[in-house]
Parts: sequence; C-alpha cells; structure tokens
Amino acid sequence: MTSLQLLWFILIGVLFSGFFFLEGFDFGVGMLVKSFAKTSDERDVVIKTIGPHWDGNEVWLITAGGAMFASFPMWYATLFSGFYLVLFLILAALIFRGVSFEFRANMKTDTWRNFWEWAATIGSFCAAFLFGMLFTAMIAGMPIDKNGDMTAHFGDYVNLFSIVGGVAVTVLCLVHGLNFMRLKTTGGLRDRALAWNKILYPVLFAGEVVFAILLFFSTDFFAKKPVTTTAIVVALVIFTVLAYWGVLGNHEWLSFIGSGLSLISVVVLIFNGLFPRVMIANNPANSLLIKNSSNSPYTLHLMTILTFSILPIVLIYFIWSYWVFYKRLASPKQSA
Repeated sequence: MTSLQLLWFILIGVLFSGFFFLEGFDFGVGMLVKSFAKTSDERDVVIKTIGPHWDGNEVWLITAGGAMFASFPMWYATLFSGFYLVLFLILAALIFRGVSFEFRANMKTDTWRNFWEWAATIGSFCAAFLFGMLFTAMIAGMPIDKNGDMTAHFGDYVNLFSIVGGVAVTVLCLVHGLNFMRLKTTGGLRDRALAWNKILYPVLFAGEVVFAILLFFSTDFFAKKPVTTTAIVVALVIFTVLAYWGVLGNHEWLSFIGSGLSLISVVVLIFNGLFPRVMIANNPANSLLIKNSSNSPYTLHLMTILTFSILPIVLIYFIWSYWVFYKRLASPKQSA
C-alpha cells in the first residue's frame, strides 16, 4: 500500500464525515417539518433554518462518490452495483425531499402544501435510514466473488443488524437536527426542540448499546482491531453523553458539536474497521483491499495536486456562506 492510496482512503472518510455532520442536521430538520412544527408558519421557519444550506451540504456526498470513483474504481464499482437498489431508493428520497422545499413554497392550496411537507419529512427519514442500513450491511460482509461482483439477496441487505444501524443513524440525525434548531431559532420552537431531545437521548443511548452488541457479533471489527474499535465506540458514547449534558444544561453549542461528533465517530468506526479493506466479503479471500482497488499512481498524484489547490477556496466559501446566514429565526407567536 502506497502513501497516496492511504491518503485517498482517509480523504474519502473525511468527505463522508463532513457529509454526515452537515447533512445529518439537514435530515434531522427535514424529519421535523411535519412531525415537530404545529402550524404552517412554524413549518416555514423550520425549512428556513436549512434553506440556504441543504443543497450545498449534499455536495459533500457527490464529492465523496466522485473521489471514490476516481481513486478507487473497484470499490466504486462493487459498492454501487451491489447496492444499486438501496442507492436508487436513497437517490429517490434525496430528490423527493429536495424538490419538496421548492414546490411547497409555490403551492397555492393547503392540500398540495401538505403533500410536499410530508414529502420533506418522509424523504429525509428514508434517506437517513437507508444510509444507515447501507453502511451497516456493508461492514457485516457481503457475498462478493473473486472478480469483485456482488450477488446479494434480500437478507444480506435487510437484517437485524442493518435495521438497528438504520434506526441508530436516523435517531442520531434527528437529535442533531433538533440541536441545530436550538441554535437557529428563538422562542417556542427552540424550547420544544430542547424538550424533544430530553426524551430522545435516552432512546439513543439504548440504540447505541444494541448497535455495539450487534457490531461485536456481526462484524470482525473487535476481533481484528479490538483496541481502536473499542476506543471509537467509547468515544461515540462520550460524545453522545456530552451532547445530552448540553441538552440538560441548555448548552446549545455543546449539544450541537457533541451530536455532530457522534455522527463522525460512526464514520470513523466504519473506516477503521474496513482498513486495509474497502469492501468486506463473506469469504475473506475475496475482500477488496486498498492496495489492489485503487487507480494508477499517476492519477492519484494528479488528483492530490488538484484537490489541495482547490479545496481551500471551497472551504472558505463554505464557511462564509454559514457566516452570512448565522442569525437566529424567530418562532411564530402561535408556538410560544
């Protein structure tokens, strides 16, 4: 394995970490459109909290997929073909929730506004849940042959471990979205977000315990890397505890950073367990490795130069866009 191969494996992990940190609260807020907001005016405020950012946050996913395609084509081919139906459903959910924000704003009747509000809620829930299922099923091991072709069945995708993983990621996104709501609103919506998280965090703790137990029995993470896997699981719990402490003490930034780091910890856990593999096969001999799944050294070298030349400009613009829209939104009077 070369240093460039390792670098791009880490960079893809960083991109997915950024995606789940940023799109995690987008998904969470999207799930709150119909379930959390009580009136049309409240739903306007909920959507406005992510209005300037949600489409930019999704670029992290596109970039991660593009980086995977360019740096590890074998990984990309096996993952995207083997999980084709799951990824198709994720794409449909992302499209549905994306257009819902625009269509709702232009609907003249309550019926159609209601339809697109449900589209935002359901689309956000499905995207978060399916992402959790996909990555959980992937690390459990899939039926991959020596050519890298996956021939999986329904039970390989949908099982107890993948369902628990999907639920865990969904709840993590939901509490992250509520923490973001506390940062972006004042009044009744802010107070209600705090009350909801006081209920949801104990549920999340229970889900993390079940997920850790299933991780032990369903993957080889603890067997192959007991120290780092245990450390990351402990870190995940600690970040969740810090976020919950922030909820109980009404420390908004602590809650938001804690829930975001919890999502990042999940990504780190996955990539740590994968290394030095990129896809885990039921037959270990057929697992795809970093060293034999990457593009040519010249391609990786050229991509590295381009990436580190453009990345600072993109990050500066990204940070600037959040700074411009940092102000809180006032809750409607009805929510007080």
